[in-house]
Amino acid sequence: MKTLAQLSPQPLWQIFANICEIPHPSKHEQKISAWILQWAKDKGLSVKEDAVGNLFIKKPATAGMEDRPGVILQAHMDMVPQKNADNDHNFLTDPILAYVDGDWVTAKGTTLGADNGVGLASAMAVLASDDVVHGPLEVLVTIDEEAGMSGAFGLEAGWLDGDILINTDSEQDGEIYMGCAGGVDASATFPLVMESVPSGYQSFNLSISGLKGGHSGVDIHTGRANANKLLVRLLNQAIAKFDIQLTELNGGSLRNAIPREANTSFVIPTAQVDSFKTFVEEHQQQIKTNLAIVEPDVSLLLISPEIFAQMWTKDCQRTILNALNVSPNGVLRMSDDVPGVVETSVNLGVVRMKGNKLMALSLIRSLHDDGRTQVEEILSSVYALAGVDVTFSGAYPGWKPSTDSQIMNTVRDVFVERFDYEPKIMVIHAGLECGLFKTEYPNLDMVSIGPTIKFPHSPDEKVDIASVGRYWQLLVAVLAAIPAKTR
Repeated sequence: MKTLAQLSPQPLWQIFANICEIPHPSKHEQKISAWILQWAKDKGLSVKEDAVGNLFIKKPATAGMEDRPGVILQAHMDMVPQKNADNDHNFLTDPILAYVDGDWVTAKGTTLGADNGVGLASAMAVLASDDVVHGPLEVLVTIDEEAGMSGAFGLEAGWLDGDILINTDSEQDGEIYMGCAGGVDASATFPLVMESVPSGYQSFNLSISGLKGGHSGVDIHTGRANANKLLVRLLNQAIAKFDIQLTELNGGSLRNAIPREANTSFVIPTAQVDSFKTFVEEHQQQIKTNLAIVEPDVSLLLISPEIFAQMWTKDCQRTILNALNVSPNGVLRMSDDVPGVVETSVNLGVVRMKGNKLMALSLIRSLHDDGRTQVEEILSSVYALAGVDVTFSGAYPGWKPSTDSQIMNTVRDVFVERFDYEPKIMVIHAGLECGLFKTEYPNLDMVSIGPTIKFPHSPDEKVDIASVGRYWQLLVAVLAAIPAKTR
């Protein structure tokens, strides 16, 4: 079996293999940052770090290319840490176990980190190469893109000198991205009111697992099930038939990942246990039938754990389950301007108990600020009816498309010349950092390209090997084809 280092282009894949060896989940980028810093110094490159932890690496133009506009290659150093429930991987200490699986590279039971590790590896491979022709070159490596974009938010004026920025965080071969959605985090907090469990009740735990999950932007239109929404619907139906009272409810782990798993603990009168088990079996069959094509591996597991002494009051659980049941989720509107692209969506990504509270965390995305605001208003109304407040934080702007972009036209022309077909010029329903870069660098001419990455933000993440080769060819050719500055 081939190893990553044996794939082509070899320098890129070797660097990506090295990246996989270094733990780098969002909010914990210290190890990967230190490695990049030392790597750049060992190459004799100019490297510096800003106050929030972004890295800046410079390389002079190759001979004869000094009159070209400065180009910034941009990637983020963090990855989404997602794993299967039966996997004991520790993202803070363990390497990603990447391997070649036919035409793809994937990982054993965890996210791969091709998002955005392949883009980072490509930028570093350009820096390391003596053969790639380019003008004045900078590489910007940001922190925390996947969990708040604090690196992009913290980028200050005066650090970058280039005129053109090539973002390497796109995930579809044959497409050139010229715009992206903006977003905002929504957080609702419910107080939990508890009471003692009376005698004659039995304790259970019910979990939903086996869902595909995925990226809450680029996969939101696929119809994949949200574990939080599935479980809440099941519980509402069960409570209408049985005297159930919850003790716990948790699901999902990240706002920007479609939840793959959710679980609840509860008590039920012993006399109703057998009927409830039959209900669960019937509900599981219904889910499997309804989702047979998109979620063939979904399953429910009912077990009897330790005895619970406290349970939610019926009023408390009614309020929470009703609010979560009507909380919007999925695609809310398709774009009128860009056919086939989602305009506005929301993902109920996390439901989490913490002490005597339950938090419901969603991520709203929209190509338009007004679309984002509309969903904020909807969520505010939903949770106001439940008697709780919702807060919004971390809002980031979209990247407004520019049909006059010179770098977009250059990438398109090079693509046609090299591959002999027209690429798709696209707007992505995901949160690239480009919109934030425009805040401090409004004159940057930007474009985003990348290889084909399937199922990012899930343990099924994989990257197409051949597309990485084509992406590398395109990137190298574009750097060489950027015309000289006009005087």
